[in-house]
Amino acid sequence: MRLKAIPLSALIGMAGIAIALACALFAPWLAPHGETEVVGPIWLPMSGEYLLGTDNLGRDLLSRLIFGARTTIFVALAATFISFALGMILSFTAAVTGGLVDQGLSRLNDLMMAIPTLIFALVVLAVLPQNIWILILVMAILDSTRVFRIGRAVALDVAVMEFVEAARLRGEGSLWIIFREILPNTLSPLLAEFGLRFAFSILFLSTLSFLGLGIQPPAADWGGMVKDNKDGIIFGISAALVPGTAIAALAICVNLVVDWLMKRTSSLKGGRGDA
Repeated sequence: MRLKAIPLSALIGMAGIAIALACALFAPWLAPHGETEVVGPIWLPMSGEYLLGTDNLGRDLLSRLIFGARTTIFVALAATFISFALGMILSFTAAVTGGLVDQGLSRLNDLMMAIPTLIFALVVLAVLPQNIWILILVMAILDSTRVFRIGRAVALDVAVMEFVEAARLRGEGSLWIIFREILPNTLSPLLAEFGLRFAFSILFLSTLSFLGLGIQPPAADWGGMVKDNKDGIIFGISAALVPGTAIAALAICVNLVVDWLMKRTSSLKGGRGDA
């Protein structure tokens, strides 16, 4: 793929994602101070010594932001991977099998989607122990309902095509049809949906952390940093805006790349249809 063929908006999105991933991967080497190290008075303004100032406990905001990228991206990415694995397996199974299996899984999915996601997550996380893997699993299960819906829709479109019918007539099993026939032909819309679900996972995690049920202190994550420094806004302190801007910027960058991928996929389909 030529670099000139990629639009400027997608390049900006890729650059933003690359910066966030670099911070997540190399946080201990990039951060000027430790994740929980108190380096000075509270809510110091931006300066040469502290580029983004300090937070409500006197910790370096830049260092917390870099370490927070690692926590935020890891949890959101893990939840997205698990939700896609669960949602795609169930949705493809429902589309290929049909009948009572399809009806049962679809109605269960409708029931889960009828419950407000945030309220359901708050109730479950308030009851269960505060653990990062429990948080990831709760986020993944709730998000898998959205993956199931789009996965079943695209799988049903492919399942009625001639090459799938030919595979059935050859005696191929359900697993063969799912992984060799349906999955390769639905990968493009699912990859675009993966990007959107990843962006929503970042926002959802930040919301849970802001409400006190996400990543627990003293670990740094962007939503928790907004919560810790929100009182400073009353006094004109911008410490809460720094992680808030990072959340918004990463979500926008992911969406810019996803929009380009969706347009590119649509144009390729249009080109094959014209031919």
